[in-house]
Amino acid sequence: MSPDIETLIQKISRLPGLGPRSARRIVIHLIRNREQSLEPLLQNMDHVFKNVQVCPACFNIDTFSDVCSICSDKKRRQDVICIVENVADLWAIERTSCFGGQYHVLKGLLSSLEGQGPEFLMLEELQKRCHENSVTEIIIALSATVEGQTTEHYIKSFFKNKDIKITSLARGIPVGGELDYMDDGTLFAAFSARG
Repeated sequence: MSPDIETLIQKISRLPGLGPRSARRIVIHLIRNREQSLEPLLQNMDHVFKNVQVCPACFNIDTFSDVCSICSDKKRRQDVICIVENVADLWAIERTSCFGGQYHVLKGLLSSLEGQGPEFLMLEELQKRCHENSVTEIIIALSATVEGQTTEHYIKSFFKNKDIKITSLARGIPVGGELDYMDDGTLFAAFSARG
């Protein structure tokens, strides 16, 4: 195997969710299908590299001139902001078409092990947006992990004395879930947040 191919396999294997075997299969497929797969992929990657940016308002990623398509959409509510951990979470919510407000994408969750402190939350920027847009509600949509719950608690205390309603996503038993198969934490959350 040529050093160029070996280097490509190593670089692809470092992508999230891929390992050496998957990377080898991908590289073989791309090389065997240069015109149909490799060339269009290279062009698309080059376009993304040159044109996709981080939105200065919400920290989403998009192609734009001033702010991303969500921030610039006048049909979306300006008075409600949903806080998510990353862009993948934003995209997941957008796929459901259940939310029509704005977003605030964190750079990560609070984690002393990872060395991620409050600066990763960019709450000063969020506070400024809340003031400028007369935000009435912040929805915290973070994972139900220790880091997610710690971050949620910190955000709630940061906005404690502000005149903004702070809500969180409901937690508990999923639709179609059977009680016998639920873990203790899920059942506890479902009972605690019952309505």
